Amino acid sequence: MQCPCQSGAKLSQCCEPIIRGRKHAETAEQLMRARYTAFTQIEMDFIEQTHDPQTSRDVDMKGNREWAQTTTWEGLEIIETKQGGVNDEFGTVEFKATYATEDGLQYHHELSQFHKRDGVWFYSDSTHLKGHTVVRGQPKVGRNDPCPCGSGKKYKKCCGAG
Repeated sequence: MQCPCQSGAKLSQCCEPIIRGRKHAETAEQLMRARYTAFTQIEMDFIEQTHDPQTSRDVDMKGNREWAQTTTWEGLEIIETKQGGVNDEFGTVEFKATYATEDGLQYHHELSQFHKRDGVWFYSDSTHLKGHTVVRGQPKVGRNDPCPCGSGKKYKKCCGAG
């Protein structure tokens, strides 16, 4: 089985050894990927164990479990990693997780902070990021407007069909 973190590796060679405690994440990004995978596998003990003890008092583990259980995880996109390497003590990972609920397809965009304590990476905090506002260069074409391709047909019967 491919790893849900979308690294391209098999689960058994990627995040599973970290989640099962057979090895520690070497980088902040590796821990981020393992935590995402843990959500997809509903491995909430790992989520709790890898949360920084200094910031874990505000974590709603019951809510996290319910979210994981009622969600179909669709994918993970790592946008940017700053620091968080093998020799660092702090790092950030910006990511988008795509998932589906009964309300349809959604995404979670976050800038996560990680700290290394006694040689072990922990998730410590995050900032939820909002999507960027789309600004159109031209006015939106309505379904009943003439098609901009110049065919003379309504948009819904031409380029907007399908």
